[in-house]
Amino acid sequence: MSVSVLSFTHDTTAEELKRVSDEFENAPPEAILRWAGEEFGPDIAVATGFGAEGCVLIAMLSGIGAGARIFYLDTDLLFPETYALRDRLEARYGVRFERRATRVSLSDQAVEYGERLWERQPDLCCRLRKVEPLKEMLTGLQAWVTAIRREQSPARANIDLVERDDRFGLIKINPLATWSTSDVWDYIAKHDVPYNPLHDHGYPSIGCAPCTTPVQIGEDSRAGRWRGTSKTECGLHPAGKEKLKDVEGPGSTA
Repeated sequence: MSVSVLSFTHDTTAEELKRVSDEFENAPPEAILRWAGEEFGPDIAVATGFGAEGCVLIAMLSGIGAGARIFYLDTDLLFPETYALRDRLEARYGVRFERRATRVSLSDQAVEYGERLWERQPDLCCRLRKVEPLKEMLTGLQAWVTAIRREQSPARANIDLVERDDRFGLIKINPLATWSTSDVWDYIAKHDVPYNPLHDHGYPSIGCAPCTTPVQIGEDSRAGRWRGTSKTECGLHPAGKEKLKDVEGPGSTA
C-alpha cells in the first residue's frame, strides 16, 4: 500500500498524524510494522507484556524479518508462566528481549513505602515499577510500538493506529488497534504462536501476579486487573491528557 510521506518531528500536527493513521485503518498489521521500521529505523522499539497480542506482534516481526528492538518491563512480580513464555518466544523466534526494570528492589520498596505497596497504593507501585522504567527506555527514541486494541477497554476505544504519545513525547504505533479478540486467537491458532497458559485458565489479561485474578464469564476482559479497585490501567497508556497527572506523583490514588 502507498502511505503519505511524512517526516515526523515534534511539530507534526495531530491532523497529519490522523491522516497517516486513517490510511492504515484497513491495512494488515504487518504492513504497519514494515512501514514503522522503514520510517523510524533504529529509533523505534516494540513493547511487550507477553500477552496474547504481544505474542502475535513478536511472531509477525519474525515473519517479516524486521529485526526490531523488543523490550519488556520486569516488575519482579510477573507470573512464573510469563517468564517461561519469554524464554519460549526467544527460542522459537530467535529474538532477545531487552529487560527494563526499576532500580528499586522489592525489599527496598517495602522499607521506603511499606509492605505490599500494590495493595495500598497500586498507582504508586505501577509508577515505580513500570512507568519510570518505560520512560527511561523511551528516552531518545522517535516511536514505540504497542499491542493494545480498541476492543480491550473503554480507555482504549479511541486509539489510532498512529498517534502522538504526549505522555512520553514520541510517536505511538498500535498495529493491532482494529483487531478483535477473535482475530488475535485465530492468528495464534493458524501460526501456532506460543502463548501464556494462564489464558486457558480464566486470565484474558495478565499483569503482575499480586494484581491479577481470573475473570468470570460475563465480566470485562480486564476485570481481573486490580480487582476491587477503580484502577483499570497501569499508567503506560493513559486515556487522555487529564490522566497524565495520575501517575506523576507518589500520592496518586486514581
